[in-house]
Amino acid sequence: MKDKKYRIILFCMGFFIIITIWLIACADKLPPFNLFWSALLITLSYFAMIFDINIKRIPNELILVMITVWLILIVPVLIYDTDYGVDLIIDSLIGLLIGGGLFLLVYAVSRKGLGGGDVKFMAAAGLYLGFAGILPAILYGTILAAVTGLVLIISKKINRKETIPLAPFLFVGIMITIFTS
Repeated sequence: MKDKKYRIILFCMGFFIIITIWLIACADKLPPFNLFWSALLITLSYFAMIFDINIKRIPNELILVMITVWLILIVPVLIYDTDYGVDLIIDSLIGLLIGGGLFLLVYAVSRKGLGGGDVKFMAAAGLYLGFAGILPAILYGTILAAVTGLVLIISKKINRKETIPLAPFLFVGIMITIFTS
């Protein structure tokens, strides 16, 4: 029990260090709304990663929170600047369709080699990342997962039938995408 408690504390500390470094690095480069928007995505993605590592699934409740928060945030944008808000909604919906669609296709083709939570997670992340951000996030995350999986198989840590959680790699892909944009 103590080990699990310390692991949770370490995960939380790691998260706050990541967010703090990112906020310091990007505070002068991004408008406050984009900074807040990205910080929310990082926070929610971090929780998806923690769930996937610990229980090997991403809860539907977390996906619902991601979508609800996005909906709550888009309303003031629409009121304040309708043209920008409509453009943002269109871009976000394209991101949702690409993220969710690509992962749904892989889910269907791989005979559930990919988890359904990963499909929903990347669809929701697509809302935040939009068209320009979702593809790089997927690319970085899946390449990192593939390389890690190959290293684990070659080093005989896992066999070809075993699975590894994908959300940690997708989290890193999202972080790289946000940090480099």
